[in-house]
Amino acid sequence: METSSLSEDRGRSLRNYLVVTGGYWAFTVTDGAVRMLVVLYFHLLGYSPFEVAMLFLFYELFGVVTNLVGGWLGARIGLNLIMHIGMGMQVVALAMLTVPDAWLSVPYVMAAQALSGIAKDLNKMSAKASVKTLVADGSESRLFKWVALLTGSKNALKGGGFFVGAALLELVGFRGALAILAGLLLLVLLVTVILLPSGVGKMKSKPKFTQVFSRIPAINWLSAARFFLFGSRDVWFVVGLPVFLYEILGWSFTQVGGFLALWVIGYGLVQASAPRLLRKRHHSQGPSGDTARLWAFILALFPAGIALGMQQGWPVDLVLIAGLILFGVVFAINSAVHSYLILAYSDHEKVAMNVGFYYMANAGGRLTGTVLSGWLYQEYGLVGCLWCSSGFLIAATLLSNALPCSR
Repeated sequence: METSSLSEDRGRSLRNYLVVTGGYWAFTVTDGAVRMLVVLYFHLLGYSPFEVAMLFLFYELFGVVTNLVGGWLGARIGLNLIMHIGMGMQVVALAMLTVPDAWLSVPYVMAAQALSGIAKDLNKMSAKASVKTLVADGSESRLFKWVALLTGSKNALKGGGFFVGAALLELVGFRGALAILAGLLLLVLLVTVILLPSGVGKMKSKPKFTQVFSRIPAINWLSAARFFLFGSRDVWFVVGLPVFLYEILGWSFTQVGGFLALWVIGYGLVQASAPRLLRKRHHSQGPSGDTARLWAFILALFPAGIALGMQQGWPVDLVLIAGLILFGVVFAINSAVHSYLILAYSDHEKVAMNVGFYYMANAGGRLTGTVLSGWLYQEYGLVGCLWCSSGFLIAATLLSNALPCSR
């Protein structure tokens, strides 16, 4: 009887994991698509790189607040409800951008992006935290595999979203693309509401808001390192890189979207494969603090190498493409290690609040990187963005020194 009950529990856990993952996938496609739509369409309307970056200011800023508050709310009302609220808000945010061009002022678009940012972080926080609740204590290898698969597949699909956004922009226009994305996400929302049980991740006692700030040193240091890790990517990837490819190298919208899509897809596949890539080193146990420190230092070498190659006058296409591929591989391993560690450092009862706090730092890094991406590109070009990226990664390496070397 016990074996049968255990098998049923595992079956339910796997089913719920697959439903959560499917909902997260659908949301991710729309998130990647709308980001590419906004970057390319508003650049086409004559917005400067810095003005395009400012359109995402509230998207990232509200993400900081959302992760902090969202983790607390998830612990009080359940992670599934948080995920469904996020999906509903994204549908509204997409619909807001379908208005005529005359209405698309900077404040209006920033407001729509703020709603989208809140939606994205509610969805991400709930999906990531749900994985912890679906894996039994002591199953470190399984936890690493599940979170790596969820995160890696999400990033692969976000890359697909970049391509979908760029392709839809050319095929059906800005507003047609948004209408299609909103309709599909609404359908997925209805399906997940029917299939998922309520109350996942809900704490038995009602936590106070002050409890969202972690008292575990390892989580605080990991969150600080995460800030600089994701800032290092977005400082050149969000605005500088797509504008450089379109404006300097003369690529079309579809070429820009397709290339960035392939990059993110490849990055996601590597991230999903991270447990196998690191298996010889960690065996049945997951990564530890020394893993995060080592890979952050290795990653810092690549943006610096790309910047040096461009400054030396080497072929820009070759340096940028080769550098991006290598950066993507190593960044994916870094991200997978971090995503595992935050769940490993958390217990089941407080996982929603710990993950919310951690992704607050993640959103803060993205916010800083996004703003700097537009300003640095406008003032110093892509090379300036790359040097800043390398500096951020050195900071992440130093902060990772405080992480436990073994658990």
